[in-house]
Amino acid sequence: MKRTLPPLNGLRAFEAAARHMSFTDAAEELSVTQAAISHQVRGLEQRLGLKLFVRRNRSLLLSEAGQAYLPAVRGAFDQLNEATEKLLQKDRGGHLTVTTTASFAMKWLVPRLGGFQRANPEIDVRISTGTGLIDFAREDVDIGIRYGRGHWPGLTAERLVSEDVMPVCAPSLLKGPNPLKKPADIKRFTLIHIGNFPDDWQVWLTAAGVKGVDASRGVSFDFAVAAYQAAIDGLGVALGRHPLVAPDLKAGRLVVPFDFKMSSEFAYYLVYPQEAIRRRKIKAFRDWLMPLADLGPRGA
Repeated sequence: MKRTLPPLNGLRAFEAAARHMSFTDAAEELSVTQAAISHQVRGLEQRLGLKLFVRRNRSLLLSEAGQAYLPAVRGAFDQLNEATEKLLQKDRGGHLTVTTTASFAMKWLVPRLGGFQRANPEIDVRISTGTGLIDFAREDVDIGIRYGRGHWPGLTAERLVSEDVMPVCAPSLLKGPNPLKKPADIKRFTLIHIGNFPDDWQVWLTAAGVKGVDASRGVSFDFAVAAYQAAIDGLGVALGRHPLVAPDLKAGRLVVPFDFKMSSEFAYYLVYPQEAIRRRKIKAFRDWLMPLADLGPRGA
């Protein structure tokens, strides 16, 4: 059903002028000129074919038609104001769903998350983990942290955490009759692989100039945190990605046996649809998170 409604500006001018019984005060409230209020009210009267005000030299009165019309107009604006406040309150608070990988959530994001909750107690964060790409238009996700080169068509991507790749192991492997002291010693230890990065060891061994090691041998895990736990337990040597192993290095659960690391072309990026940043809770999360970029194991 097609609605035939008067211009909104005319209704606003009428409601404000009727509330103040003054075109001057209505103009000040709406940040326009008195002439603009007078013009908008006159246009509304012409549209309705009725006089809404009785104009006198130094006073303004509602006409009979104005008195009849005002409660409905005022009620409509009150309802709009209430609905708007509820909508904004919901966007300020409520749930914020963040998607990232399980390993990054556990090792980097969650240890810092208390800082966001303290600053934004009205927002309840939901962490959704997975490795697949998220369709923001179809899935109930507000913002994401993705691993890659920073190019996702249709999304804003802000570099959050870079990564270096280096061997990591339990401190115990540096001791004993056959300690791990130099890259060539790796041939005596079990290689720990992460399923998402099947070529890591071959690339690292080649870059380090280590020969005589079968890079395909060892134990493989499809979950990075499980691989690093295996290294912590002394099972062998893993290739650590700095954002994920930094807490364990700081705590001494893992050590870097020798100083040879590779810089990765990949990084973790904060990603979101460009228009989403207009939403207050998403902007609040982005503005809290980005200053923590590349700050080490616990930047909060």
